[in-house]
Amino acid sequence: MRYTRRLFLSAGGALAAGLLGGLAARHGGASAQAAQAVFPVSHTDAEWRQLLSPAQYQVLRREGTERPYSSPLNDEHRKGVFACAGCGQQLYSSDTKFESGTGWPSFYQPLEHAVGETRDSSLGMLRTAVHCSRCGGHLGHVFDDGPKPTGLRYCMNGVAMVFHPAAA
Repeated sequence: MRYTRRLFLSAGGALAAGLLGGLAARHGGASAQAAQAVFPVSHTDAEWRQLLSPAQYQVLRREGTERPYSSPLNDEHRKGVFACAGCGQQLYSSDTKFESGTGWPSFYQPLEHAVGETRDSSLGMLRTAVHCSRCGGHLGHVFDDGPKPTGLRYCMNGVAMVFHPAAA
């Protein structure tokens, strides 16, 4: 096959279209599924921007991801509950937190009825996105490489949560 400028430009265009399609899928995938659902706590986009910090807004409302090892919740080892930074719903007990080595707070089980899941086909892979069942805020993803007893790893963005220590 002869490599011509036209072939090179066509291949580059196809690659760019694929990347843009992947970005569109990201914003039309799990986020769109969760956004179509009706949640007990809802606000307009402008209200969410006022209620949340820019980092919280990016993760909870735009399905962003914080940098690994950037959350102080990674090193939170006290007894207590991790709650949604968007609406305050309790999500995970500290009893289910474990050190995954991934750079994000990880849990093997959420509290009952605390989270919902949607299919996420962004970034060219199939994953399961996790959102708060009360406000729909994106929390992270769940994977099947966690510890017993569930075998699951709920890999959460720390900025999407707040920690409430147990009463002494």
